[in-house]
Amino acid sequence: MKITSVSSDNRRRRFDVSTRRGRFGFPYAKSDPTPSSADPIVELLVDPELGREGFTYRLASGVEGSVHVDSVLEYNEEPGYMADLALYRLSREAAKRFEESTLGVRELAAVLHTSPAQLYRLVDPTNTTKSMHQLLMLLAALGYEVDFQVRPKAKRRAAG
Repeated sequence: MKITSVSSDNRRRRFDVSTRRGRFGFPYAKSDPTPSSADPIVELLVDPELGREGFTYRLASGVEGSVHVDSVLEYNEEPGYMADLALYRLSREAAKRFEESTLGVRELAAVLHTSPAQLYRLVDPTNTTKSMHQLLMLLAALGYEVDFQVRPKAKRRAAG
């Protein structure tokens, strides 16, 4: 996801990051190095070297820091990002179980009514086109049960 603009809000001690999904705050305290009144931000820009998926800032002391948009979305618990993160984590777990399995690739592909190539795409954590249903079928074929837990979010302490 690309960042369209970024600004600093010294009063609230946070960065304000704009994307197509909306505007998000990111506290100075979560960045490294941390801006302060003794070492304020003197330059802030959406970084083209990060593919506009991050921003870079320079403090008065000359120290630079960068923040990726994923950190901003995770901090704000943006629903779309959190769903993608859950799919990624389940994919990594499925890939781990797949590697540990004694079942052959062709045998497992036959059980799932798919091809070995599709099976490898399914366990690739960077492939975002798969569905949760496909991963659950794979884990069931490998002899694992998946149990989801729905619970309230932990309350986050205010930054600063």
